[in-house]
Amino acid sequence: MNIGQIQQELITALLTIYPRGEAATIAAWVMEHYTGRTRMERLLDKSSEISTSTFSSIQVAREELLRHRPVQYVLGEAWFMGLKLSVNESVLIPRPETEELVGWLLNDSPVLAGSILDIGTGSGCIPISLKKQLPLSDISAIDVCNAALQTAIKNAASNHVTVDFTHFDFLDETKWTALPVYDTIISNPPYIPLAEKDKLDKNVTAWEPGTALFVADGDPLIFYKKIATFGKSHLVKGGKIFVETHQDYAMATQQLFDEKGFTTELRKDVNDNYRMLKCQAV
Repeated sequence: MNIGQIQQELITALLTIYPRGEAATIAAWVMEHYTGRTRMERLLDKSSEISTSTFSSIQVAREELLRHRPVQYVLGEAWFMGLKLSVNESVLIPRPETEELVGWLLNDSPVLAGSILDIGTGSGCIPISLKKQLPLSDISAIDVCNAALQTAIKNAASNHVTVDFTHFDFLDETKWTALPVYDTIISNPPYIPLAEKDKLDKNVTAWEPGTALFVADGDPLIFYKKIATFGKSHLVKGGKIFVETHQDYAMATQQLFDEKGFTTELRKDVNDNYRMLKCQAV
């Protein structure tokens, strides 16, 4: 089969589990990844044949996708703030909402050259993209998962930046004395109550790391409580905290930081949901 037929066959297969637009997008990613040809190049030369090995790779990817494995894990890569990152099942797939959070920090402090801590770094997408834009900043990142940290370290190296990654259980307050004071703290922590797990797509719940997604139903704001308390002792006067939030708990999260004495600003994402919070120490 030629390249056009293979892509169409892939779309048809994916339509059994994805809406048409998403199926077409995923198929396009797969075809570009394995053929090395852009969308325009494939359109202009739909009748060209591909090698047997490339066809075999696409077929293997097809079977993985039909098991609801996210395309980013199938391809082993994702894009964030224009940077290509390696991803696997030890890290969350970077999302556009988190790009908006990083963009808010950058627009708020465009010439920042201070110290920044990312709590729960996962793939390292946040600190790596910040270091690219703020090369004079001293950027650190922590995570409780060693496998995630190894992925983040690999991503920093491939994007030619230096970030201080540390294995750290942030929920254990007895360990906080090991960390210094920062100018800025940023985090996309776990915030989905376990009760909501059944509402999520299978390609999320079956593949992405639960420890990076879910919190106990009885204490959905646990990470924000810890971050607020940590910020009182580990943030300079006038320092800022940027966090991504659950849209249903955004106002409760804001109230939590208000009660801790921060001045706060809640912001909507591109989908018109309250998903981001900035808190400033006074």
